[in-house]
Amino acid sequence: MMGNIWKILKEKDVGDIGIGAMIVFIAMVLVAGIAASVLIQTSTKLEMQVIKTGRETLTEAASGLKIEVIEGCNESGLITKLAVEATARAGASDIDLSQVVIEITNSTDKYLLRYGGAVTDMDTVNGDLFTVTNFGDATTFDIIVLQDADGTVQASTPIINFGDHVVLAIDASAVFTDTGGIPTRTNVFGTVIVEEGAPGIIGFTTPASYTTAVMDLQ
Repeated sequence: MMGNIWKILKEKDVGDIGIGAMIVFIAMVLVAGIAASVLIQTSTKLEMQVIKTGRETLTEAASGLKIEVIEGCNESGLITKLAVEATARAGASDIDLSQVVIEITNSTDKYLLRYGGAVTDMDTVNGDLFTVTNFGDATTFDIIVLQDADGTVQASTPIINFGDHVVLAIDASAVFTDTGGIPTRTNVFGTVIVEEGAPGIIGFTTPASYTTAVMDLQ
């Protein structure tokens, strides 16, 4: 009799252990499933972020505005007008110049210039760049079109793409009001900030003397 009771109790214990092991196994499977779901979601978000970052980095590195040359108009020993010739970089998308901001400083004061609303086509003037009257004012710059085959640079929508060449016309006498222009031996630097892509870089030091009416500065 005692042997049968012992056998029954032993079989029940084994059954209890089996149910407990199964509960633990199911719990482990659930935890593993939840962990896998979290990992999949995290990896998906990381992949999307990497793709977005890569696209933005490629756009920043391979597009933007390029400054080709900067010339100044010398009047009575001061640079009174700046002609900043710019073009779109290879691979750049369309650049809306109405959204461009020019930061420029003479190492003493810093100025911010925005598009002033005037576009001049060089075909309509006598060929002398600095006879153009639209050179902005103390807070704005204007645009002079040198080359625009597709006609996208309009006063209301001044948009340039690859192959277009324009001049960002700055009235230095109005911007640098303390001196009425840019004197000799002056460090001038700044950036032409576009909506998307690398900015154009302005950086030059005016010579010790101005010997010609038009000075090549950068």
